[in-house]
Amino acid sequence: MAETPPRALTIGGSDSGGAAGIEADLRAMTACGVHGCVAMTAVTVQNSLGVSGVHLVPPETVAAQVRAVVSDIGVGAAKTGMLATAGIIEAVAGVVDEVGIGREGTPFVLDPVAALMYGEPLLADDAMEAIRTLLFPRAALATPNLDEIRLLAGITVTDRDTAWKAADALHDLGARWALVKGGHLHGSPEVTDLLSDGTETWEFTGPRIDTPHVHGAGDALASATCAALARGLAMPDAVAYAERYIRRAVAASYPLGAGTGPVSPLWAIAEWDSVPGEH
Repeated sequence: MAETPPRALTIGGSDSGGAAGIEADLRAMTACGVHGCVAMTAVTVQNSLGVSGVHLVPPETVAAQVRAVVSDIGVGAAKTGMLATAGIIEAVAGVVDEVGIGREGTPFVLDPVAALMYGEPLLADDAMEAIRTLLFPRAALATPNLDEIRLLAGITVTDRDTAWKAADALHDLGARWALVKGGHLHGSPEVTDLLSDGTETWEFTGPRIDTPHVHGAGDALASATCAALARGLAMPDAVAYAERYIRRAVAASYPLGAGTGPVSPLWAIAEWDSVPGEH
């Protein structure tokens, strides 16, 4: 039998189109050599064109999933995605404290899914406030996109200077580390992501890849970082690992349906020399 791989936990919503949400998380975790476990918060009715329905999981059931996984399987890191309501956020904050996930315990990556793809708010005001007050102080790393930074911290990132200000603001909310992602800053041939612990800063720069198919990119970057943390990497090394992963995943993205296609983990999977049964 093979040795049990490192384990990581994603707490978030499902995407029936398989491009974002916990499906994107599990795709990235698998490609990064980690066994992914799930605490589902919501089932979405979703395809490449958008979300047309959401069914929420009761907060106590979300917490019970986390408790069940950690007590038996154990995890080396955890992340959040779509948490949907203040009630679910409160339940997550309570259970991660209970099982030892958090800023000073098992690494906790906060991907605060608070905005739709085109920038519109996804969460009610009380849920936004619960993310600020309950999850940021527990986070080893926060990975909001630029729209989520605007909604959560009140800063519009337009250049390197405002990216630094955003990193400081996210750190002030309580996250030990903050990653300000530059993918939504169009007009430059390069993309720069900025990682800060409030004192030191690391920059990760790569070429901008010309593709419209970037659904699930934020999920995949946070999940790859979570996987690297579960494998024991220190935060700057974990983010560098995830940055290399996401650049390859965006380059390998593909069309799907009539809308926006997903970033792809398939580059990391070796092709079969031949399909069984075919000669």
